[in-house]
Amino acid sequence: MVNAPIVRFYSCRGVASEINPHANPFAIFTNDQNRNANAEREKSSSRFQLIRKASKVSPSSILHSMSRTSSHFCDLDLDNEEEEEEEEEEDDNIYYIEEGGTKEGGEQHSEQPQQPPILKKRASRLSIILLDQGLFTVYKRLFVTSLFLNVLALVLAATGRFTYARNRASLFSLANILVLTLCRSEAFLRLIFYLTVKILGHSFVPLRIKTAVTSLLQSLGGIHSGCGVSSIAWLVYALVLTLKDRDNASTAIIAVASAILSLLCLTSLAAFPLVRHLHHNVFERVHRFSGWAALGLVWAFIVLMISYDPISRSYTDNLGSKLIKTQDFWFTLAITIAVVLPWLSVRRVPVDVSSLSGHASLIKFRGGVKSGILGRISPSPLSEWHAFGIISDGKTSHMMLAGAVGDFTKSLVSKPPTHLWVRTVHFAGLPYLVNLYDKVLLVATGSGICVFLSFIMQQSKAEVYLIWVAKGLDDNFGSEIVKRIKDYPHQDRIVVHDTAILGRPNVSEMSVKASKKFEAQVVIVTSNPEGSRDVVNACKASGVPAFGPIWDS
Repeated sequence: MVNAPIVRFYSCRGVASEINPHANPFAIFTNDQNRNANAEREKSSSRFQLIRKASKVSPSSILHSMSRTSSHFCDLDLDNEEEEEEEEEEDDNIYYIEEGGTKEGGEQHSEQPQQPPILKKRASRLSIILLDQGLFTVYKRLFVTSLFLNVLALVLAATGRFTYARNRASLFSLANILVLTLCRSEAFLRLIFYLTVKILGHSFVPLRIKTAVTSLLQSLGGIHSGCGVSSIAWLVYALVLTLKDRDNASTAIIAVASAILSLLCLTSLAAFPLVRHLHHNVFERVHRFSGWAALGLVWAFIVLMISYDPISRSYTDNLGSKLIKTQDFWFTLAITIAVVLPWLSVRRVPVDVSSLSGHASLIKFRGGVKSGILGRISPSPLSEWHAFGIISDGKTSHMMLAGAVGDFTKSLVSKPPTHLWVRTVHFAGLPYLVNLYDKVLLVATGSGICVFLSFIMQQSKAEVYLIWVAKGLDDNFGSEIVKRIKDYPHQDRIVVHDTAILGRPNVSEMSVKASKKFEAQVVIVTSNPEGSRDVVNACKASGVPAFGPIWDS
Protein backbone atom coordinates (compact mmCIF):
# COMPACT_ATOMS: atom_id res chain seq x y z
CA MET A 1 0.00 0.00 0.00
CA VAL A 2 1.26 3.50 -0.82
CA ASN A 3 2.41 5.50 2.18
CA ALA A 4 0.68 8.86 2.44
CA PRO A 5 2.99 11.85 2.76
CA ILE A 6 2.60 14.54 5.35
CA VAL A 7 0.09 17.24 4.40
CA ARG A 8 1.28 20.82 4.86
CA PHE A 9 -0.65 24.08 4.92
CA TYR A 10 0.29 27.41 3.42
CA SER A 11 -1.06 30.92 3.62
CA CYS A 12 -3.88 31.85 1.25
CA ARG A 13 -2.79 35.48 0.81
CA GLY A 14 0.56 37.14 0.38
CA VAL A 15 2.74 34.03 0.44
CA ALA A 16 5.00 33.39 -2.53
CA SER A 17 4.59 29.63 -2.78
CA GLU A 18 3.99 27.83 -6.04
CA ILE A 19 1.19 25.27 -6.15
CA ASN A 20 2.74 21.84 -6.44
CA PRO A 21 0.32 19.47 -8.13
CA HIS A 22 2.33 16.46 -7.01
CA ALA A 23 2.05 17.19 -3.31
CA ASN A 24 -1.24 15.35 -3.25
CA PRO A 25 -1.15 12.56 -0.68
CA PHE A 26 -2.82 10.36 -3.26
CA ALA A 27 -0.33 10.98 -6.08
CA ILE A 28 2.54 8.79 -7.30
CA PHE A 29 6.04 10.19 -6.70
CA THR A 30 9.15 9.40 -8.70
CA ASN A 31 12.44 9.06 -6.83
CA ASP A 32 13.50 12.61 -7.72
CA GLN A 33 10.13 13.93 -6.77
CA ASN A 34 10.27 12.08 -3.47
CA ARG A 35 13.65 13.64 -2.67
CA ASN A 36 12.35 17.10 -3.53
CA ALA A 37 9.24 16.58 -1.47
CA ASN A 38 11.24 15.37 1.52
CA ALA A 39 13.52 18.40 1.32
CA GLU A 40 10.55 20.70 1.16
CA ARG A 41 8.96 19.01 4.16
CA GLU A 42 12.11 19.51 6.20
CA LYS A 43 12.07 23.24 5.41
CA SER A 44 8.53 23.61 6.72
CA SER A 45 8.64 21.23 9.68
CA SER A 46 7.23 23.92 11.94
CA ARG A 47 3.98 23.97 10.01
CA PHE A 48 0.91 22.09 11.07
CA GLN A 49 1.11 18.53 9.81
CA LEU A 50 -1.46 15.79 9.57
CA ILE A 51 -0.42 12.29 8.64
CA ARG A 52 -3.06 10.29 6.83
CA LYS A 53 -3.15 6.97 5.09
CA ALA A 54 -4.86 7.09 1.75
CA SER A 55 -6.98 4.09 2.60
CA LYS A 56 -8.43 5.90 5.63
CA VAL A 57 -9.23 9.16 3.92
CA SER A 58 -10.76 7.61 0.89
CA PRO A 59 -12.06 4.19 -0.15
CA SER A 60 -10.30 2.20 -2.82
CA SER A 61 -10.87 2.89 -6.48
CA ILE A 62 -11.91 6.48 -5.86
CA LEU A 63 -11.27 9.10 -8.50
CA HIS A 64 -9.36 12.13 -7.21
CA SER A 65 -8.81 15.42 -8.98
CA MET A 66 -5.49 16.80 -7.88
CA SER A 67 -5.58 20.29 -9.28
CA ARG A 68 -9.02 20.59 -10.72
CA THR A 69 -10.72 23.86 -10.05
CA SER A 70 -13.85 23.67 -7.99
CA SER A 71 -16.88 25.85 -8.33
CA HIS A 72 -16.42 27.66 -5.09
CA PHE A 73 -13.90 29.70 -3.16
CA CYS A 74 -11.52 28.02 -0.75
CA ASP A 75 -9.90 31.22 0.46
CA LEU A 76 -10.37 32.94 3.77
CA ASP A 77 -11.55 36.10 2.05
CA LEU A 78 -14.70 34.66 0.58
CA ASP A 79 -16.10 38.02 -0.48
CA ASN A 80 -13.21 39.06 -2.69
CA GLU A 81 -14.75 37.78 -5.89
CA GLU A 82 -13.05 40.04 -8.40
CA GLU A 83 -9.68 38.50 -7.72
CA GLU A 84 -11.16 35.02 -7.88
CA GLU A 85 -12.82 35.63 -11.23
CA GLU A 86 -9.44 36.37 -12.80
CA GLU A 87 -7.84 33.11 -11.69
CA GLU A 88 -7.10 30.48 -14.27
CA GLU A 89 -8.92 27.23 -14.56
CA GLU A 90 -6.29 24.54 -14.07
CA ASP A 91 -5.83 21.40 -16.12
CA ASP A 92 -7.03 18.08 -14.77
CA ASN A 93 -4.50 15.54 -13.62
CA ILE A 94 -6.46 12.54 -12.46
CA TYR A 95 -5.35 9.42 -10.62
CA TYR A 96 -7.17 6.32 -9.46
CA ILE A 97 -6.31 5.00 -6.04
CA GLU A 98 -6.42 1.29 -5.40
CA GLU A 99 -5.33 -0.91 -2.54
CA GLY A 100 -1.77 -1.98 -3.22
CA GLY A 101 -0.98 0.67 -5.81
CA THR A 102 -2.25 3.25 -8.27
CA LYS A 103 -2.79 3.56 -11.94
CA GLU A 104 -2.89 6.63 -14.05
CA GLY A 105 -6.23 7.84 -15.34
CA GLY A 106 -4.78 9.76 -18.24
CA GLU A 107 -1.54 10.82 -19.87
CA GLN A 108 1.14 12.49 -17.82
CA HIS A 109 0.67 16.24 -17.55
CA SER A 110 4.32 16.74 -18.51
CA GLU A 111 3.75 14.93 -21.81
CA GLN A 112 0.88 17.19 -22.78
CA PRO A 113 1.58 20.46 -24.59
CA GLN A 114 0.86 23.50 -22.46
CA GLN A 115 -2.62 24.82 -23.12
CA PRO A 116 -3.41 28.50 -22.80
CA PRO A 117 -5.32 29.32 -19.62
CA ILE A 118 -9.07 29.40 -19.95
CA LEU A 119 -10.80 32.27 -18.24
CA LYS A 120 -14.15 31.14 -16.95
CA LYS A 121 -16.73 33.81 -16.31
CA ARG A 122 -18.48 33.11 -13.06
CA ALA A 123 -22.06 33.94 -12.27
CA SER A 124 -22.59 36.82 -9.89
CA ARG A 125 -23.27 35.98 -6.28
CA LEU A 126 -26.67 37.66 -6.51
CA SER A 127 -27.78 35.41 -9.37
CA ILE A 128 -26.63 32.38 -7.40
CA ILE A 129 -28.57 33.54 -4.37
CA LEU A 130 -31.76 34.32 -6.24
CA LEU A 131 -31.82 31.82 -9.11
CA ASP A 132 -29.25 29.04 -8.93
CA GLN A 133 -30.37 27.90 -5.50
CA GLY A 134 -33.68 26.95 -7.10
CA LEU A 135 -37.06 28.44 -7.86
CA PHE A 136 -38.86 26.03 -5.56
CA THR A 137 -36.72 26.04 -2.45
CA VAL A 138 -38.31 25.60 0.97
CA TYR A 139 -37.70 29.29 1.64
CA LYS A 140 -39.62 30.36 -1.47
CA ARG A 141 -42.39 27.85 -0.84
CA LEU A 142 -42.87 29.19 2.68
CA PHE A 143 -42.94 32.73 1.30
CA VAL A 144 -45.57 31.82 -1.28
CA THR A 145 -47.63 29.83 1.25
CA SER A 146 -47.65 32.68 3.80
CA LEU A 147 -48.59 35.19 1.13
CA PHE A 148 -51.22 32.92 -0.43
CA LEU A 149 -53.02 32.27 2.88
CA ASN A 150 -53.14 35.98 3.64
CA VAL A 151 -54.32 36.89 0.14
CA LEU A 152 -57.02 34.23 0.37
CA ALA A 153 -58.24 35.61 3.70
CA LEU A 154 -58.06 39.12 2.29
CA VAL A 155 -60.18 38.18 -0.74
CA LEU A 156 -62.74 36.47 1.50
CA ALA A 157 -62.88 39.56 3.70
CA ALA A 158 -63.28 41.89 0.74
CA THR A 159 -66.10 39.79 -0.70
CA GLY A 160 -67.96 39.71 2.63
CA ARG A 161 -67.33 36.01 3.35
CA PHE A 162 -64.96 36.64 6.24
CA THR A 163 -66.60 39.38 8.30
CA TYR A 164 -64.24 38.96 11.27
CA ALA A 165 -61.25 39.86 9.09
CA ARG A 166 -63.16 42.67 7.41
CA ASN A 167 -63.97 44.27 10.75
CA ARG A 168 -60.45 43.75 12.12
CA ALA A 169 -58.17 44.27 9.12
CA SER A 170 -55.64 46.20 11.20
CA LEU A 171 -55.51 43.30 13.66
CA PHE A 172 -54.55 40.91 10.85
CA SER A 173 -51.78 43.31 9.87
CA LEU A 174 -50.52 43.24 13.46
CA ALA A 175 -50.75 39.44 13.54
CA ASN A 176 -48.48 39.22 10.51
CA ILE A 177 -46.03 41.67 12.08
CA LEU A 178 -45.95 39.53 15.23
CA VAL A 179 -45.20 36.38 13.25
CA LEU A 180 -42.44 38.01 11.21
CA THR A 181 -40.93 39.44 14.40
CA LEU A 182 -40.88 36.04 16.10
CA CYS A 183 -39.22 34.55 13.02
CA ARG A 184 -36.31 36.91 13.69
CA SER A 185 -36.39 36.94 17.49
CA GLU A 186 -33.09 35.42 18.62
CA ALA A 187 -34.41 34.48 22.06
CA PHE A 188 -37.56 32.87 20.64
CA LEU A 189 -35.65 30.94 17.99
CA ARG A 190 -33.07 29.78 20.52
CA LEU A 191 -35.94 28.23 22.48
CA ILE A 192 -37.46 26.66 19.36
CA PHE A 193 -34.14 25.17 18.24
CA TYR A 194 -33.50 23.83 21.76
CA LEU A 195 -36.91 22.16 21.97
CA THR A 196 -36.50 20.72 18.48
CA VAL A 197 -33.23 19.00 19.36
CA LYS A 198 -34.58 17.91 22.74
CA ILE A 199 -37.75 16.36 21.31
CA LEU A 200 -36.62 15.07 17.92
CA GLY A 201 -32.96 14.36 18.63
CA HIS A 202 -33.49 10.65 19.23
CA SER A 203 -32.41 7.74 17.06
CA PHE A 204 -35.95 6.37 16.79
CA VAL A 205 -37.27 9.55 15.15
CA PRO A 206 -37.42 8.96 11.36
CA LEU A 207 -34.72 10.74 9.36
CA ARG A 208 -37.34 12.19 7.02
CA ILE A 209 -38.98 14.06 9.89
CA LYS A 210 -35.63 15.44 11.06
CA THR A 211 -34.63 16.70 7.62
CA ALA A 212 -38.08 18.23 7.08
CA VAL A 213 -37.85 20.12 10.38
CA THR A 214 -34.30 21.22 9.55
CA SER A 215 -35.48 22.60 6.21
CA LEU A 216 -38.33 24.43 7.93
CA LEU A 217 -36.22 26.00 10.67
CA GLN A 218 -33.51 27.00 8.23
CA SER A 219 -36.02 28.70 5.95
CA LEU A 220 -38.10 30.68 8.46
CA GLY A 221 -36.98 33.77 6.60
CA GLY A 222 -39.55 32.82 3.96
CA ILE A 223 -42.33 33.20 6.52
CA HIS A 224 -40.75 36.44 7.72
CA SER A 225 -40.77 37.92 4.22
CA GLY A 226 -44.21 36.57 3.32
CA CYS A 227 -45.77 38.00 6.46
CA GLY A 228 -43.99 41.31 5.86
CA VAL A 229 -45.63 41.74 2.44
CA SER A 230 -48.94 40.49 3.84
CA SER A 231 -48.91 43.02 6.68
CA ILE A 232 -48.67 45.78 4.10
CA ALA A 233 -51.59 44.33 2.13
CA TRP A 234 -53.79 44.14 5.24
CA LEU A 235 -52.89 47.67 6.27
CA VAL A 236 -53.73 48.98 2.80
CA TYR A 237 -57.08 47.21 3.03
CA ALA A 238 -57.71 48.65 6.50
CA LEU A 239 -56.84 52.14 5.31
CA VAL A 240 -59.18 51.83 2.31
CA LEU A 241 -62.03 50.81 4.61
CA THR A 242 -61.25 53.71 6.92
CA LEU A 243 -61.29 56.20 4.07
CA LYS A 244 -64.65 54.87 2.94
CA ASP A 245 -65.98 55.45 6.45
CA ARG A 246 -64.34 58.76 7.22
CA ASP A 247 -67.23 59.87 9.40
CA ASN A 248 -66.17 57.34 12.05
CA ALA A 249 -62.44 58.05 11.86
CA SER A 250 -60.39 61.10 12.68
CA THR A 251 -57.81 62.76 10.49
CA ALA A 252 -55.13 61.86 13.03
CA ILE A 253 -55.94 58.14 12.80
CA ILE A 254 -55.77 58.24 9.00
CA ALA A 255 -52.49 60.19 9.08
CA VAL A 256 -50.85 57.80 11.54
CA ALA A 257 -52.03 54.74 9.58
CA SER A 258 -50.64 56.28 6.39
CA ALA A 259 -47.29 56.95 8.08
CA ILE A 260 -47.13 53.34 9.32
CA LEU A 261 -47.88 52.10 5.82
CA SER A 262 -45.12 54.27 4.35
CA LEU A 263 -42.57 52.99 6.86
CA LEU A 264 -43.54 49.36 6.25
CA CYS A 265 -43.18 49.87 2.50
CA LEU A 266 -39.77 51.50 2.99
CA THR A 267 -38.66 48.62 5.23
CA SER A 268 -39.84 46.06 2.71
CA LEU A 269 -38.13 47.79 -0.21
CA ALA A 270 -34.86 48.00 1.75
CA ALA A 271 -35.04 44.24 2.27
CA PHE A 272 -35.43 43.54 -1.44
CA PRO A 273 -32.57 41.17 -2.39
CA LEU A 274 -30.96 43.54 -4.89
CA VAL A 275 -30.82 46.40 -2.37
CA ARG A 276 -29.81 44.15 0.48
CA HIS A 277 -27.01 42.57 -1.53
CA LEU A 278 -25.53 45.78 -2.93
CA HIS A 279 -26.16 48.08 0.05
CA HIS A 280 -26.27 45.90 3.14
CA ASN A 281 -25.54 48.68 5.63
CA VAL A 282 -28.37 50.75 4.16
CA PHE A 283 -30.69 47.76 4.47
CA GLU A 284 -29.70 47.16 8.09
CA ARG A 285 -30.21 50.75 9.21
CA VAL A 286 -33.46 51.28 7.32
CA HIS A 287 -34.84 47.95 8.51
CA ARG A 288 -34.01 48.76 12.12
CA PHE A 289 -34.95 52.42 12.47
CA SER A 290 -37.98 52.32 10.18
CA GLY A 291 -39.21 49.28 12.08
CA TRP A 292 -38.79 51.02 15.41
CA ALA A 293 -40.55 54.14 14.15
CA ALA A 294 -43.40 52.06 12.76
CA LEU A 295 -43.78 50.25 16.09
CA GLY A 296 -43.97 53.55 17.94
CA LEU A 297 -46.65 54.77 15.53
CA VAL A 298 -48.58 51.52 16.00
CA TRP A 299 -48.88 52.32 19.70
CA ALA A 300 -50.07 55.81 18.80
CA PHE A 301 -52.54 54.32 16.32
CA ILE A 302 -54.01 51.95 18.92
CA VAL A 303 -54.36 54.70 21.50
CA LEU A 304 -56.04 57.01 18.99
CA MET A 305 -58.32 54.29 17.65
CA ILE A 306 -59.50 53.12 21.06
CA SER A 307 -59.91 56.55 22.59
CA TYR A 308 -61.73 58.10 19.63
CA ASP A 309 -65.48 58.50 19.96
CA PRO A 310 -67.04 58.86 16.46
CA ILE A 311 -70.28 60.25 17.89
CA SER A 312 -68.75 63.16 19.80
CA ARG A 313 -65.74 63.29 17.46
CA SER A 314 -63.45 63.58 20.45
CA TYR A 315 -60.95 61.47 22.42
CA THR A 316 -61.75 60.00 25.82
CA ASP A 317 -59.32 59.81 28.73
CA ASN A 318 -60.33 56.43 30.17
CA LEU A 319 -57.98 54.17 28.22
CA GLY A 320 -56.80 51.58 30.76
CA SER A 321 -59.85 49.32 30.80
CA LYS A 322 -60.36 49.66 27.06
CA LEU A 323 -56.78 48.84 26.16
CA ILE A 324 -56.58 45.54 28.03
CA LYS A 325 -59.80 44.38 26.41
CA THR A 326 -58.58 44.84 22.84
CA GLN A 327 -56.66 42.23 20.88
CA ASP A 328 -54.68 44.94 19.12
CA PHE A 329 -53.11 45.96 22.43
CA TRP A 330 -51.92 42.44 23.28
CA PHE A 331 -50.57 41.80 19.81
CA THR A 332 -48.63 45.07 19.89
CA LEU A 333 -47.34 44.32 23.37
CA ALA A 334 -46.07 40.92 22.21
CA ILE A 335 -44.36 42.55 19.21
CA THR A 336 -42.72 45.13 21.47
CA ILE A 337 -41.40 42.49 23.88
CA ALA A 338 -39.98 40.43 20.99
CA VAL A 339 -38.25 43.52 19.57
CA VAL A 340 -36.92 44.89 22.84
CA LEU A 341 -35.75 41.62 24.45
CA PRO A 342 -32.53 41.16 22.38
CA TRP A 343 -31.53 44.75 23.06
CA LEU A 344 -31.81 44.22 26.81
CA SER A 345 -28.96 41.71 26.49
CA VAL A 346 -26.57 44.17 24.79
CA ARG A 347 -23.36 44.66 26.77
CA ARG A 348 -19.98 46.27 26.23
CA VAL A 349 -17.43 43.62 27.12
CA PRO A 350 -13.63 43.39 27.18
CA VAL A 351 -12.07 41.44 24.33
CA ASP A 352 -8.61 40.23 23.38
CA VAL A 353 -8.07 40.69 19.63
CA SER A 354 -5.03 39.20 17.92
CA SER A 355 -4.19 39.79 14.27
CA LEU A 356 -3.36 36.83 12.03
CA SER A 357 -0.98 38.04 9.31
CA GLY A 358 -3.27 40.93 8.44
CA HIS A 359 -5.82 38.61 6.85
CA ALA A 360 -8.02 37.96 9.88
CA SER A 361 -8.40 38.60 13.57
CA LEU A 362 -9.11 36.22 16.41
CA ILE A 363 -11.45 37.72 19.01
CA LYS A 364 -11.53 36.15 22.47
CA PHE A 365 -14.36 36.55 24.98
CA ARG A 366 -15.02 35.32 28.47
CA GLY A 367 -17.46 32.49 29.14
CA GLY A 368 -18.09 29.14 27.49
CA VAL A 369 -20.72 28.64 24.79
CA LYS A 370 -22.44 25.50 23.56
CA SER A 371 -21.58 24.06 20.17
CA GLY A 372 -23.44 25.26 17.09
CA ILE A 373 -24.14 28.73 18.47
CA LEU A 374 -23.49 32.01 16.67
CA GLY A 375 -23.03 35.48 18.08
CA ARG A 376 -23.23 39.13 17.06
CA ILE A 377 -20.69 41.86 17.76
CA SER A 378 -20.62 45.56 16.98
CA PRO A 379 -18.33 48.58 17.32
CA SER A 380 -21.43 50.72 17.86
CA PRO A 381 -24.74 49.01 18.72
CA LEU A 382 -26.99 51.39 16.81
CA SER A 383 -24.96 51.32 13.60
CA GLU A 384 -24.11 47.76 12.56
CA TRP A 385 -23.99 44.21 13.85
CA HIS A 386 -21.92 41.33 12.49
CA ALA A 387 -22.62 37.65 13.06
CA PHE A 388 -19.84 35.07 13.45
CA GLY A 389 -19.60 31.44 14.35
CA ILE A 390 -18.46 30.82 17.91
CA ILE A 391 -15.51 28.59 18.78
CA SER A 392 -15.65 27.29 22.34
CA ASP A 393 -14.88 24.31 24.51
CA GLY A 394 -18.03 25.11 26.47
CA LYS A 395 -16.12 25.94 29.66
CA THR A 396 -14.45 29.27 30.31
CA SER A 397 -14.04 31.17 27.05
CA HIS A 398 -15.06 31.44 23.42
CA MET A 399 -13.61 32.93 20.24
CA MET A 400 -14.65 34.36 16.88
CA LEU A 401 -12.56 34.44 13.72
CA ALA A 402 -13.21 37.51 11.56
CA GLY A 403 -11.74 37.63 8.07
CA ALA A 404 -10.55 41.12 7.09
CA VAL A 405 -12.98 41.71 4.21
CA GLY A 406 -14.97 44.81 5.23
CA ASP A 407 -14.42 48.12 7.00
CA PHE A 408 -15.26 46.75 10.43
CA THR A 409 -13.34 43.49 10.14
CA LYS A 410 -10.33 45.30 8.66
CA SER A 411 -10.35 47.73 11.58
CA LEU A 412 -10.10 44.76 13.93
CA VAL A 413 -6.74 44.02 12.33
CA SER A 414 -5.41 47.58 11.94
CA LYS A 415 -6.73 48.94 15.25
CA PRO A 416 -7.62 46.04 17.58
CA PRO A 417 -10.22 47.26 20.10
CA THR A 418 -10.13 46.51 23.81
CA HIS A 419 -13.94 46.37 24.09
CA LEU A 420 -16.81 45.45 21.77
CA TRP A 421 -20.57 45.47 22.04
CA VAL A 422 -22.16 42.02 22.10
CA ARG A 423 -25.58 40.48 22.46
CA THR A 424 -25.27 38.11 25.38
CA VAL A 425 -28.25 36.14 24.10
CA HIS A 426 -26.54 34.16 21.35
CA PHE A 427 -28.62 32.73 18.56
CA ALA A 428 -28.95 29.27 17.06
CA GLY A 429 -28.65 28.50 13.39
CA LEU A 430 -28.27 25.53 11.08
CA PRO A 431 -25.11 24.19 12.83
CA TYR A 432 -27.05 23.89 16.10
CA LEU A 433 -29.16 21.16 14.48
CA VAL A 434 -26.16 18.84 14.13
CA ASN A 435 -27.22 17.18 17.38
CA LEU A 436 -30.51 16.31 15.77
CA TYR A 437 -28.75 13.48 13.93
CA ASP A 438 -26.57 10.47 14.75
CA LYS A 439 -23.91 10.82 12.01
CA VAL A 440 -23.13 14.13 10.33
CA LEU A 441 -20.55 15.14 7.72
CA LEU A 442 -19.47 18.76 8.13
CA VAL A 443 -17.96 20.46 5.08
CA ALA A 444 -16.23 23.83 5.47
CA THR A 445 -14.13 26.09 3.28
CA GLY A 446 -11.88 28.81 4.66
CA SER A 447 -13.17 30.49 7.79
CA GLY A 448 -16.36 28.45 7.57
CA ILE A 449 -14.57 25.97 9.84
CA CYS A 450 -15.18 28.21 12.85
CA VAL A 451 -18.82 27.35 13.40
CA PHE A 452 -17.93 23.64 13.30
CA LEU A 453 -14.90 23.69 15.59
CA SER A 454 -16.98 23.58 18.76
CA PHE A 455 -18.23 20.13 17.76
CA ILE A 456 -14.62 18.97 17.78
CA MET A 457 -13.79 20.72 21.07
CA GLN A 458 -16.93 19.61 22.90
CA GLN A 459 -18.51 16.21 23.38
CA SER A 460 -21.32 15.92 20.87
CA LYS A 461 -24.29 13.61 20.68
CA ALA A 462 -23.74 13.25 16.98
CA GLU A 463 -20.83 11.35 15.45
CA VAL A 464 -19.15 14.16 13.54
CA TYR A 465 -16.92 13.93 10.46
CA LEU A 466 -15.17 16.92 8.93
CA ILE A 467 -13.84 18.04 5.54
CA TRP A 468 -11.95 21.32 5.59
CA VAL A 469 -10.64 23.00 2.44
CA ALA A 470 -8.38 25.93 3.30
CA LYS A 471 -4.99 27.60 2.99
CA GLY A 472 -2.43 28.66 5.57
CA LEU A 473 -3.77 27.42 8.87
CA ASP A 474 -0.94 28.86 10.96
CA ASP A 475 -0.92 32.19 9.16
CA ASN A 476 -4.63 32.76 8.64
CA PHE A 477 -6.24 30.81 11.45
CA GLY A 478 -3.66 30.91 14.21
CA SER A 479 -1.97 28.28 16.34
CA GLU A 480 -4.90 27.97 18.73
CA ILE A 481 -7.32 26.84 16.06
CA VAL A 482 -4.71 24.58 14.49
CA LYS A 483 -4.10 22.99 17.88
CA ARG A 484 -7.80 22.18 18.23
CA ILE A 485 -7.68 20.25 14.96
CA LYS A 486 -4.53 18.42 15.99
CA ASP A 487 -5.88 17.54 19.43
CA TYR A 488 -9.09 15.99 18.14
CA PRO A 489 -8.82 12.32 19.21
CA HIS A 490 -10.59 10.95 16.12
CA GLN A 491 -8.14 12.02 13.43
CA ASP A 492 -9.57 9.41 11.07
CA ARG A 493 -12.74 11.52 10.90
CA ILE A 494 -10.98 14.65 9.61
CA VAL A 495 -9.89 15.41 6.04
CA VAL A 496 -7.95 18.65 5.48
CA HIS A 497 -7.21 19.75 1.90
CA ASP A 498 -4.49 22.34 1.36
CA THR A 499 -5.34 24.28 -1.80
CA ALA A 500 -1.84 25.80 -2.00
CA ILE A 501 -0.32 22.36 -2.39
CA LEU A 502 -3.08 20.26 -3.89
CA GLY A 503 -4.90 22.89 -5.95
CA ARG A 504 -8.59 23.51 -5.72
CA PRO A 505 -10.48 20.27 -5.28
CA ASN A 506 -13.90 19.28 -6.44
CA VAL A 507 -15.47 19.74 -3.01
CA SER A 508 -18.82 18.40 -4.19
CA GLU A 509 -17.22 15.14 -5.26
CA MET A 510 -15.23 14.94 -2.04
CA SER A 511 -18.39 15.47 0.01
CA VAL A 512 -20.40 12.82 -1.79
CA LYS A 513 -17.67 10.22 -1.41
CA ALA A 514 -17.00 11.07 2.21
CA SER A 515 -20.70 10.91 3.07
CA LYS A 516 -20.88 7.42 1.57
CA LYS A 517 -17.66 6.36 3.25
CA PHE A 518 -18.72 7.57 6.68
CA GLU A 519 -22.39 6.59 6.18
CA ALA A 520 -23.46 10.08 7.23
CA GLN A 521 -27.17 10.71 7.66
CA VAL A 522 -26.83 14.31 6.56
CA VAL A 523 -24.25 16.74 5.17
CA ILE A 524 -23.99 20.32 6.45
CA VAL A 525 -21.79 22.72 4.49
CA THR A 526 -20.55 26.22 5.26
CA SER A 527 -19.12 27.97 2.23
CA ASN A 528 -19.96 30.86 -0.06
CA PRO A 529 -23.29 30.68 -1.97
CA GLU A 530 -21.85 28.96 -5.03
CA GLY A 531 -19.87 26.38 -3.09
CA SER A 532 -22.73 25.61 -0.72
CA ARG A 533 -25.13 25.22 -3.62
CA ASP A 534 -22.85 22.79 -5.47
CA VAL A 535 -22.21 20.60 -2.44
CA VAL A 536 -25.87 20.51 -1.45
CA ASN A 537 -27.04 19.66 -4.97
CA ALA A 538 -24.40 16.96 -5.45
CA CYS A 539 -25.19 15.29 -2.14
CA LYS A 540 -28.92 15.40 -2.74
CA ALA A 541 -28.45 13.91 -6.20
CA SER A 542 -26.56 11.02 -4.60
CA GLY A 543 -29.37 10.43 -2.11
CA VAL A 544 -27.80 12.10 0.94
CA PRO A 545 -29.75 14.97 2.59
CA ALA A 546 -27.64 18.13 2.65
CA PHE A 547 -28.02 21.66 3.95
CA GLY A 548 -26.03 24.85 3.52
CA PRO A 549 -26.44 28.60 4.05
CA ILE A 550 -29.29 30.09 2.05
CA TRP A 551 -30.33 33.61 1.24
CA ASP A 552 -31.85 35.21 4.33
CA SER A 553 -31.34 32.06 6.43
